Amino acid sequence: MPKISKNRKLALSKYDATKSYSLAEAAKIVKEITNTKFDSSVDISVRLGVDPRKANQMVRGSVSLPHGTGKTLKVLVLCTPDKEAEAKAAGADYVGLDEYVEKIKGGWLDIDVVIATPSVMGKIGAIARVLGPRGLMPNPKTGTVTMDVAKAVTDSKAGKIDFKVDKAGIIQSLVAKVSFDSNKIADNANELLQTIIKLKPTSAKGTYVKSVYMSSTMSPSIQIDTKFLAQ
Repeated sequence: MPKISKNRKLALSKYDATKSYSLAEAAKIVKEITNTKFDSSVDISVRLGVDPRKANQMVRGSVSLPHGTGKTLKVLVLCTPDKEAEAKAAGADYVGLDEYVEKIKGGWLDIDVVIATPSVMGKIGAIARVLGPRGLMPNPKTGTVTMDVAKAVTDSKAGKIDFKVDKAGIIQSLVAKVSFDSNKIADNANELLQTIIKLKPTSAKGTYVKSVYMSSTMSPSIQIDTKFLAQ
C-alpha cells in the first residue's frame, strides 16, 4: 500500500472521513486541513444519476458564483471588427478572429474562457476539436455564444463558470479559493449545486444527486450530506 504522508495523516485526523457534513461544516474543514503554500482551489465533485450517453440526460450549464472564483480569468472574444471595441471595453484579454483561430490551431491555449458572436461560429468550427475537450468551445447554452459580448465578458470576469457532466456522470468544478471565508465557500458551492439540481433532466429516474464531495488542491475530500440539498 502507498505510504500516507505526514500532512495527509494530520488532515485526516481533523475530521471523520466516514461521515458526511453540511456545506457549512465542510467549508470550515477544508480550510483547516489545507496546508499548501499557495492559495489552493476549492472544488466540488458531484456524481449524478444520469446517463450522459443519452442526449436527453446531458447536464450542462453555467452559474455566476456570488463571491467569484478568486481566480483571474483570461478571456478571448472571437468576433467581427464591429464588436471588438465593445469586447475590449468590457475587459476582454484578447479580441479578434482569424489571427486567434490560427494561433489556437498552432497550439496556443493561454485562455480560460472563449466567447464568440453567432456569425463567426462557422470559422470556429475549424478549432472545435481543440477547444471542445478542454471545455472552451463557445456554446449558446452557457451564454458564450452571444451578440452581447460585453455582458458575457463581464459575467466571466465576475465569477461565472461553465460546467458539464462527464462520461462517468460526474460534474467537477472550482467554486472558490481556500483563502475565502468559510461562509463564502459554502455560498458558492450551494449556488453551483442548486443550479445543477434545477437542471435535472425530466428523463432522469431515481436518485439524481448521488454524492457530493468538497476538496482543495492536494487535500482529502469531504463528503457532503445530500439531505441538506433541496432536490
